[in-house]
Amino acid sequence: MEEAKFKRIVLKLSGEALAGEQGYGIDPNMIQSIADQIHDVAELDVEIAIIVGGGNIWRGMAGSAKGMDRATADYMGMLATVMNALALQDGLEHEGVQTRVQTSIEMRQVAEPYIRRKAIRHLEKKRVVIFAAGTGNPYFSTDTTAALRAAEIEADVILMAKNNVDGVYSADPTVDSGAKKFSTLTYLDLLKDGLAVMDSTASSLCMDNNIPLIVFSIAEKGNIRRAVLGEEIGTTIRGSQ
Repeated sequence: MEEAKFKRIVLKLSGEALAGEQGYGIDPNMIQSIADQIHDVAELDVEIAIIVGGGNIWRGMAGSAKGMDRATADYMGMLATVMNALALQDGLEHEGVQTRVQTSIEMRQVAEPYIRRKAIRHLEKKRVVIFAAGTGNPYFSTDTTAALRAAEIEADVILMAKNNVDGVYSADPTVDSGAKKFSTLTYLDLLKDGLAVMDSTASSLCMDNNIPLIVFSIAEKGNIRRAVLGEEIGTTIRGSQ
């Protein structure tokens, strides 16, 4: 059996990745495709935690920009991530993968509350853990949640699966045909050059805790497995070169 480079990972999925080609909502076919890829990784004896965004249903920043109270808009976004987490849990369990959803906002009828030690125990038992509802606080993104949870559970890496780009570029490649793709970067590069990979809070958390980040495309099936096996795909970001 192929040997994974990382023992415990945090997989960061954008909400848009679950929308598929329809661009909004939850696409059952996309859910099943992602669940199938995660199942393949789980068979490598890797401990998997997942953070999923909610942008396919609601974006707090967009609501705030139109005059809604920012905290209210952000709480709505957190609830959107719970819907996505439950959909992904269902897809994974159809693949035979034991899964637990833990939420930062308590809703015991549908998911467990986030408890760090319990999450680690689930991972040790090879259950996939999906962290939903962000950090439970407004003004913090799901990128920051990924960095925070990765530090808390002592993950080896954060895998950031993008649905419309295959790495980090010097500019938006869909707008600038001359945009340069980076194979490696440091977190200081992200902060200094303002590269739109993750927000500054998340970048600082990863840098301070020395958590590597791999940014790649989820559009090509099998890329999650390739990243876990240590193949050179996308862009790798570290604390230092």
